[in-house]
Amino acid sequence: MTTETAPTDRIVLPGGEMLAWSDLPEQRPADGVTLAALAARIVPAGARVLLAGPHDPAVLDRLAHAQVTCLLRSYPDGVALAARTARVVVGGPAGLPEDERFDVVIAGAGLDPVESVEGARLGWGGVLGRLAVALAPGGTLLLRVDNPLGLHRLVDTAPWYARRDDAAWTIGGVLDSDHPANREQVRARLIDAGLQPGVCFAAYPNAGAPTALLDADQLDRWTTAGFFDAVLHDACIEGFAAAPVLQDPARLAVEALHAGHGAALAPSWLVLARRAPAPGAAPALGSPDDLPVALLQTGPPGSDVVEVVDGPDGWRWRATPGADRTGTAAAPFASRKAAYRDPSALIGQPVPDGRLLRTLLIDGALRRDLDTLRTLLRGYAEWLAGQAGDDGRIAGAAALAGADNVVVSAGRYAVLDPSWRATEPLHRDVVLARGLWRFAAALLTGGYAHPWSSTLDVAGLTVVLSGLAGHDLDRATVSAAVEAEAAVTAALRGLDADGRVTLVGELRSIEPTDPPAGPRDYQQMREAWLRQREELTRMSAALKWTEDLLTSRERALRRADATINLLSGSLSYRVGRLALTPARLARRGARAAKRRARKALAPKQQEQQ
Repeated sequence: MTTETAPTDRIVLPGGEMLAWSDLPEQRPADGVTLAALAARIVPAGARVLLAGPHDPAVLDRLAHAQVTCLLRSYPDGVALAARTARVVVGGPAGLPEDERFDVVIAGAGLDPVESVEGARLGWGGVLGRLAVALAPGGTLLLRVDNPLGLHRLVDTAPWYARRDDAAWTIGGVLDSDHPANREQVRARLIDAGLQPGVCFAAYPNAGAPTALLDADQLDRWTTAGFFDAVLHDACIEGFAAAPVLQDPARLAVEALHAGHGAALAPSWLVLARRAPAPGAAPALGSPDDLPVALLQTGPPGSDVVEVVDGPDGWRWRATPGADRTGTAAAPFASRKAAYRDPSALIGQPVPDGRLLRTLLIDGALRRDLDTLRTLLRGYAEWLAGQAGDDGRIAGAAALAGADNVVVSAGRYAVLDPSWRATEPLHRDVVLARGLWRFAAALLTGGYAHPWSSTLDVAGLTVVLSGLAGHDLDRATVSAAVEAEAAVTAALRGLDADGRVTLVGELRSIEPTDPPAGPRDYQQMREAWLRQREELTRMSAALKWTEDLLTSRERALRRADATINLLSGSLSYRVGRLALTPARLARRGARAAKRRARKALAPKQQEQQ
C-alpha cells in the first residue's frame, strides 16, 4: 500500500478514496451540537481522537483541546476539513496504520459512511472490529447505531426500501443480519469486538440531527416523568415540522415513553464502549457518574446545549462548557419583545419531578373525568394566583407557564423550564386564559374526545375551562390572551410587526375542524377532514331545517292570502264595508271641524296675551 500526499500536507491518501463524492452537503448547520457536547465531555485534554466518518464541523470546534485525526472516504470533504484538524486520512478504515492507537474513537455518523466503495469492503462488523483495534487500552468508543424500527421509520411517508438516491448503498432495515437491529444486539457486537458496553443515549427526533440525547436506561425507568414527556414532545414537534408524516410523531413518542419503550423507538442510539484498561491505569472519563441524564438543544437552531445531571438531591440543570451564562434579557428588553430565553436561569436549578399537566388534562378529558379536571385546573389557577404580585400581575417564567411547561406532583405545581421568561408582567387572568386557550386549541384541533359540547369553538371551550378552574373569564379576556400568545410566539420565532399581525389573525381563526399545529400528518389531517365533514353535515341539516321552516311559513301565508281574497268577495264583507263607510266619513268630518276651530281661536288667544 502506497501513501500519497495531497496538496495540503495534512491529508493522507492510502488508496480507496472517493474523488467525486461528498458526505458533507447533506449536513445542515448546527446539526451536531448535542453530539459535539457529548464528545467534548468524554474527550480529555490532549487526547488522541479518531473522528471516523463525516461529522458536523461543530464537533471539531468542540474538540479543539484534543489531537484529532479525521477518517473520511471523500476527498473533497478531506480538503474542506484539513485546516481544522491535525490530520485527515481519506480512504476508509483500511487506510489506518496498523500500529496507531487512539484514546477516543468517535463514529457519530454510524459505520456505513466510514467505509469507501472504492476499496475492499469490510461490512458493518468489519469496520467495528477495525475501529476497536485502533483503540488504546482504556480507550473509549462513541458509536451511533441507527434503529431500523425507530420513530422516523414509523412516521415516514416514503418507505426506506424504496430509496434510489446515491447514499442508499447499504440495506438500512432488519434484513441485513450484519447490522444490529436493537440495543441487545449492539451490546453483543461490542462484546464480540472486545469492548465493554457502557452508557447508551437515545437520540431524538432524527437519527442524523438529534436535538435531544436521553439516557436510555433512565428513559425506560421513568415512564411518567414530565421532563421526558415535554422533551420528547417538543423535540418531535420541531424535528418533523418541515416534512409530511403518517401520524403525529410527538404523540407516538410520548405514548412509547409511557409504555416503557421510549428508548426502543429512538431513531438512533449513541453507545459508549471501552477497551479494558491496562493493569493499574486510572479510570477513563465518561463513566456513568460523569455523564448527564440528558443533553438538550432547547432553543432555536445554533443555540447552546444544556444538560440535566443526576445528583444526590435529584436531577438538576447544568450548562455545557461555552454556554451563555450572562443571560439574554438586555436585547429583548431593548427591542420590546414579549419574551426571551435566558439559559443562565437554568444553571443549578432542580428539575421538578411529577407528571406534565398537559398529559394529565388530556387523560382526564378522554375519560370524561370532570372531577379530576376541576381539581387540576383549580390547582393550576390557584398556583398562578400565588405567583402574582400585589398588582395582580405575573412576571418571569411563571408568566409563560402553560400546560405544556408545568409539572404536577402531589398537588404541587412547578415550571419545568424556567429559561423562557416574559419581558413584561402579564395580568394573572390573561396568563390563565392563555394557558387554557393553548390547551383548548390542542384538545379541539387534535381531535381528542372530551366531555363538552361539540359545537364549542376554541374561545368558548376556554371560557368553559375557566369555569372549571373557578374563574369567570369572558371572551374579551380570551381575546387579550390570544394577543399575548401571538406576541410571545412572535418573539420566539423572531417575527416582525407585520408577522405578528398575521399571526394574530391565524390564531383567531383557529377552528375545531382545523388540523393541529406542528407536523402535517395524514392521520390528523384525516381526522380534521372527518370533523369538517361532520360540521358540514350539521350545517346542511340546519340549512334544510331552515328551508323547510321557510317553506311552511310561505305556504301558511299563501293560505291566509287566499282566505282574505275569498272573504273580500263575499256578501257579508260588502255589507260590512257599507256600514263602516258613513262612520269613517263622520270621523273625518269631525277632525276637519276641530282643526278649523283651532285656527279660528288662535288669533284671539294671542290678542288676550
